Order: sequence, then structure tokens, then C-alpha cells
Amino acid sequence: MDIFCPMHIFVSASGHIDHVGPTMLKLRPKEAFLGKRFFEVFDLCRPSTAATMEGLKALHGRKLHLQLRDAPRTDLKGVLVPRMRGDGIAINLSFGISIVDALAEYPLTSRDFAITDPTIEMLYLIEAKSAAMEASRSLNQRLQGAMIAAEEQAYTDTLTGLKNRRAMDHILGRLIEGEKSFALMHLDLDFFKAVNDTMGHAAGDTVLQKVARILVEETRDVDTVARVGGDEFVLIFNRLTERDELEEIARRMISRLEEPVPHDGQICRISGSIGTVISTDYEALDAVRLLSDADIALYASKHKGRACHTFYSDDLLEDGRNLAPPVGREAS
Repeated sequence: MDIFCPMHIFVSASGHIDHVGPTMLKLRPKEAFLGKRFFEVFDLCRPSTAATMEGLKALHGRKLHLQLRDAPRTDLKGVLVPRMRGDGIAINLSFGISIVDALAEYPLTSRDFAITDPTIEMLYLIEAKSAAMEASRSLNQRLQGAMIAAEEQAYTDTLTGLKNRRAMDHILGRLIEGEKSFALMHLDLDFFKAVNDTMGHAAGDTVLQKVARILVEETRDVDTVARVGGDEFVLIFNRLTERDELEEIARRMISRLEEPVPHDGQICRISGSIGTVISTDYEALDAVRLLSDADIALYASKHKGRACHTFYSDDLLEDGRNLAPPVGREAS
């Protein structure tokens, strides 16, 4: 019986357990079974009518649902038959669908089950399923990582590490759709083309990277800094519409942009011109209109002599010069 039914128990005519199979001993020590009354060790959940030895005998051949009384209260299935000798009974047990919990709770192996027990096949299926799910989880993690990396690359300017035009359009659209207040600055570098023409593109790259660091340092984590052109940047300030505060931020950025940038033994000098629009100044928000008005304010700063900051207002449209880039804008 220990080989054919390693989860069996023998109950004597008096209702005491007098033998248990080797697998049952992995669930509890021998002392927890031998000499104990059946109903001291097990709860008979279904059928729940039997509470005595005579009642148990009456369940001959029926499916039993049992549970160990002490923790862990493992669920078991069983079938009862009379013992060939004496007036006792034999009950062959199994875990049924609770096998997964049992494997987590007890040190069970394939040798703890009868060779013909379908539990063995279930164990193989569980192991195969676990391996397949782990492989699938690993693959999903790699795919997710690759997708995040590709998405990040698609929204990032590779030279400066800032957001690119595509990312800026997405963020601006989301803010407009969410009806959140914000300010938008359009910044253009002054004299940047001269740096490229006289010192080379490597010097220009050094300047752009320095500019990116300044803009990030002068903004908050909730703000957006994007490089939208060769030497053009858009900054979006989330829930910031106070003109005095925006003016101070622009002043600090312009001041820092005028600091000389060393490159390969030479000094690069630029400045920055800024135009700003505030979302609360508009009855209806439109991305194209906001960017256009910020550009007009930027042109106004260029016409003032560069290294200036200007808020957009309808009054700027009265001066026709502000409807097109100022002379020399192409050369920054």
C-alpha cells in the first residue's frame, strides 16, 4: 500500500489512526497521526453527516472532501473502503486541484505519488506551464524594454538629450486637450550660425549641449524643454502663468546664455532671444496659433536688439516687421 497508495491512512475499528502512507508523513510528523482519532486530525467537509466511526463506514465508496484540522489546513480528496482484516477502514487520499498549494507548502516530489496517479502528469504540466510563463514574461519584459527604448529615442533629440519636435507637439496637444494652464516660450540662439561658420560644427554641437544644460537647470521637472530646430528651443511651463515669474526665468536664461563657451582652445559667444505666450490669454487654445504667436513675440525680441524677452500681445501685429523674420535672423 505504501507503494501503490502512498497517501493512504488506516483507521482501526475504534476510530484511531494506526497507519499512514509515506507521503502523508511529509504533511505532518508521525506523532500527529498515529494513535489519534480520525476526527481529531481531519475535518470531514463533505459529506458532513458522518461524525462517528459507524457514520464513516456508511460512506463506503463515496467521494470525501476533507481538511487537516491544524495549520496549514490542506484540502484533501479521498475514497473510503473497508479493510480486508478487522472492522477498520482504509482511506486513499489525494490533493486534487489543491496540488499547486501543496507543492508550495510541502517538500513533495514525483516519488511521493503513485506511478499511475494523474497528479504526476499534472506536476509535469505545472512545471511546463511555469517554464512557458517565465519564458513569456522574460520575452514580454524584453519587448517592453525595446518598445520603451524605441519610443524614448523617437521623442528625444540625440545631440542634446532634450525632447524633440515630435515630443513637444504631443505634450502641447495633451495640455490643450486637458485644458491645463501653461506658458510657452520660443527661444532662438543669436549668433549661432557665426559659431558654426567660423569654428565648425563641433563647436556648434558643444554650444547646443551647453544651452541644453542651462535650459534644464532653469526649469522644473514638470516642465518641458525641447529642441525643435537647429538652434531653436521650445519650453513649456506646466501650470505657470505668472508674468513676473516667467520674466525672471527668461532673464536668468538669457544672462546665462551670454556666458562664453570654451571649445578646443577657443571661445564661443552667443545670446538668446525669447518670445512667450500664456494659455490663459486665449479663449480657445490652438497649438498652431500658440506657436505662431510665440514666434511673433520672438521676432519682436530680435528686433529689439536680441538677448531680449517679449510677451505676445496683439499690439505686436500692428508692426509689420514682426510678421516675418527680422533681417539677419537666418544668420541668427
